[in-house]
Parts: sequence; structure tokens; C-alpha cells
Amino acid sequence: MAEHVRDHRSVLAAAEKRLLIAIARRLPTWINSDHLTALGLLAMGMGGAAYALARWDVRFLWLAITALAVNWFGDSLDGTLARVRGHQRPRYGFYVDHVVDCFGVLFLLAGLALSGYMSPLVAMALLVAYFMLSIEIYLATYCLTVFRLSFWGFGPTELRLLLAIGTVALLFRPTVEILGSRHLLFDVGGIAAIAGIAVALLVAVVQNVRALYRAEPLPVLAGAAR
Repeated sequence: MAEHVRDHRSVLAAAEKRLLIAIARRLPTWINSDHLTALGLLAMGMGGAAYALARWDVRFLWLAITALAVNWFGDSLDGTLARVRGHQRPRYGFYVDHVVDCFGVLFLLAGLALSGYMSPLVAMALLVAYFMLSIEIYLATYCLTVFRLSFWGFGPTELRLLLAIGTVALLFRPTVEILGSRHLLFDVGGIAAIAGIAVALLVAVVQNVRALYRAEPLPVLAGAAR
């Protein structure tokens, strides 16, 4: 795979980049990117377990929020640390980081499906939507050498913040009333997320197919050109 360009234009991207570089420059030398990647995956597993356990004790929701913060630290900082130290491994880093992300989201949504705060069907549909968008992003990275990290100002950090805010809301109001019927708050949020992912996926597919078609148009036959 040719070296790709990162396209990250989320709302918090600029401030987050400055913060991550500052943290990376202060980390002990014995900590490397692999340690941070492993920490991010462990945090997602912890988050999934915390959501599942919150079915019996709501206080585990605070552990889930903590896990999201730890995941941000590990997952966001691993690549920054490699770049700050000049230890980039483009293919290894890209592969490992995103395989880990897929497992991490699986752990988190499995925990939500077991928590009672999100219906298993909604959690499964959200997981499928996430994987489909991920596949599109990785194919676009390979074909167009541009790795897109955000859509319409939302990237991984903004999504973690939304999930953390929603988790705090669960402590006070786990259900919402819509048109006279009560629904799980995270079912409503999950369906909204699925719809947003579906729109982002369709728009990205159309844009990328158009760009690739223009880059590789069909040849004009000699007879047709006359």
C-alpha cells in the first residue's frame, strides 16, 4: 500500500493534535506505540465489561466513562508518539491500529447489548454499520491514498465524548418518551448513529467512485472516436 495522507478535520482535531504532541514529548522512553495500542484495546474491553455489569449496578457506568478516557489516551496517542520520535511503521501501524479498533468496538457494543441500556438488535445493527463504514474507509485509503478520519466535523474523539455524555445521562434518565411511547435512550441514540453512518457511507461511496472513475476512465475506442 502506498503511503497515505491523513485527512482529519474534526471540530477538536487541531487542539487535540497540539495536546497529543505535548503529551508524547513527555512520555518516558520505555513506553512505545505498541504499549499505547494495547492500552487502548484493554480499555475498550474494560468499557464493554463495565456496560454489561451496569445491568446490576449502575455505578459501573462511571467505569465505562473512565474506560473511554483511557481508550482515547492509548488509541489517539500511539501514532502521535511514533511520529514525534520518528519511529513510524506505516503498514504495521495502519494494520494493527485498525484491527485493534475493530475488536475494541466489538467489545464495547457487546457490552452495551448485554447492559439492558441498548437492545441487542440495535447494538448488532450499529456494529454492522460501523464495520461497513470502516471497510469503505480502508478501501478508499488503499485506492485513493487518503485516510479519512472524520465526517462533517465528527471524528473518534467527538464520538467518544458523545458516548460519555450519553452514559452520564443514563444515570438520570435511561429512557426517553417519543410520540407517547418510552424508548431506551441508547436505542434512540444508536438508531440515530446508524442513520448518520448510512448517510456518510453513501456520500463517501458516491464521491470515491466518481474520483476513481475520473482517474481511470474507460478507453475511447478508435471507431467510436470518429
